[in-house]
Amino acid sequence: MATTPTLILVPLLHYLLIQLLLLPYQQHVLTLAAPGGGKWNLLLSNIGVSAMHMQLLNTDRVIIFDRTDFGPSNISLPNNQCRNDPNDLTLKVDCTAHSVEYDVASNSIRPLNVLTDVWCSSGSAMPDGSLMQTGGFNDGDRNVRVYKPCSDDSCDWQEFDVALRQRRWYATNHILPDGRQIIVGGRGQFSYEFYPKKAGADQSYNLPFLSQTNDPRIENNLYPFVFLNTDGNLFIFANNRAILFDYVNGLVVRNYPTIPGGDPRSYPSSGSAVLLPLRDLQGGANVTAEVLVCGGAPKGSFTSANNGNFVGALNSCGRIRISDPNPQWVMETMPLARVMGDMVLLPNGNILIINGASSGTAGWDLGRNPVFTPVIYRPNNPVGLRFEAQNSSSIPRMYHSTAILLRDGRILVSGSNPHAYYNFTGVVFPTDLTMEAFSPDYLDPRLIRVRPMIVSPASHSQIGYGQQLVINFKAQGRINRGFITVTMVAPPFTTHSFSMNQRLLVLTNSTGISASVTSLGGSNYQVRVMTPGSNILAPPGYYLLFVVYREVPSQGIWVQIK
Repeated sequence: MATTPTLILVPLLHYLLIQLLLLPYQQHVLTLAAPGGGKWNLLLSNIGVSAMHMQLLNTDRVIIFDRTDFGPSNISLPNNQCRNDPNDLTLKVDCTAHSVEYDVASNSIRPLNVLTDVWCSSGSAMPDGSLMQTGGFNDGDRNVRVYKPCSDDSCDWQEFDVALRQRRWYATNHILPDGRQIIVGGRGQFSYEFYPKKAGADQSYNLPFLSQTNDPRIENNLYPFVFLNTDGNLFIFANNRAILFDYVNGLVVRNYPTIPGGDPRSYPSSGSAVLLPLRDLQGGANVTAEVLVCGGAPKGSFTSANNGNFVGALNSCGRIRISDPNPQWVMETMPLARVMGDMVLLPNGNILIINGASSGTAGWDLGRNPVFTPVIYRPNNPVGLRFEAQNSSSIPRMYHSTAILLRDGRILVSGSNPHAYYNFTGVVFPTDLTMEAFSPDYLDPRLIRVRPMIVSPASHSQIGYGQQLVINFKAQGRINRGFITVTMVAPPFTTHSFSMNQRLLVLTNSTGISASVTSLGGSNYQVRVMTPGSNILAPPGYYLLFVVYREVPSQGIWVQIK
């Protein structure tokens, strides 16, 4: 009962805010629907593969893949192709695809050919916009695969055999300031390595923290949560603990307190985590960095679920300023308990918590009681007024589900296959091949008059570090220029309830106070901001750039920082 006031009050406050936004031209709009919003749309009833892994590319195409040893998928390879893999555990000759490319604009799917097993693998977008994907299972556990985006449907996976020093299965990747990726952990691997390799540095490096947090019966430290801190070190969270790690010198800079309660949050307990939006970027290494960890499964849940007892998921979130000299966890209570949820940074700096279950854990058929209701978390609101329940989906999104942000502000949601093979009948949660879009309240058509539209720069423009960026935009209604912000969002690689390399930066003018907005007459405006000052704050690569009025974002444009 304690959460009921929050569930009611926060949507009501948001509803009143939207009404104020619409007030100058209320005669032209219909009355808003009841608060607690967002809208669901079914995009495709069958994308052919289970969406275990997803990555948005700068071509507005989404790469989706599952694993090669599921047996046949529901989509054939083109031109009578077949994948011949003598090491495959299910089909040595397989004429179905286990990866697809989704074209957002045309709402269509194109099959791709991935050669070795990418089951429970990791990856991240590289500075040139390519997807670099690492590891997996069986014959793919030391391989690297690269997908270079194209616009003419000619591109496909390129594979590099035995390119990694160690098997990387259930590992986590993060892009680094120099453009390489660090690959952390994996099943049975208490180490890290880099890719691409530097001359003379083709090795892996021990990371004792991963063995210290490992329960050999459960392996509760897989898919660790990894974030690049504003001082250039890495925040690494595994099981119920975290460290600040100097990956250059192989040193633990700081041990953070155990998260209160001591319950595990990483796979298979599978909570989720985000680095909260980075602000005041002119402060360099002094920029405040905060991490939010939400949900998961209590101690012992994995063993209990395997014995048929599905323990209730955690309803707590822990928030910690990882850049503070004496950081401490601050705990909050979600309106809904959740395990296997996904956390998505929205263009306005809020966080969407979506997918998952309210009991059990990650693993084959170990989750129960789907959570159909997404929740928005507003990090700048006072404690107790941060969570807002949204409209519910009708499709369970259980183990092996994913969710990512699109350039138009929608959230692409797909996946759910808690079985070793595709299984559509006679099971509690059948394999799901549908694809949905969740549109947050800011996409309500009645907000079109206050939604900014970027005029320039052109999409795919290149920007540098520490430079003034001039953005021209239109807004039909009368706006208060003090409520304009500009954000940059790095599109993440998402799998198993964690979005690797997810990052949002709020850009300001040179004083670090706010964006400088000028009226150009009529509905035309100009905003001047400074780009991030270093590749530690914003590693090189493609980002989505948004102009946001209050909480209503424009469509994004792609920018490449280098």
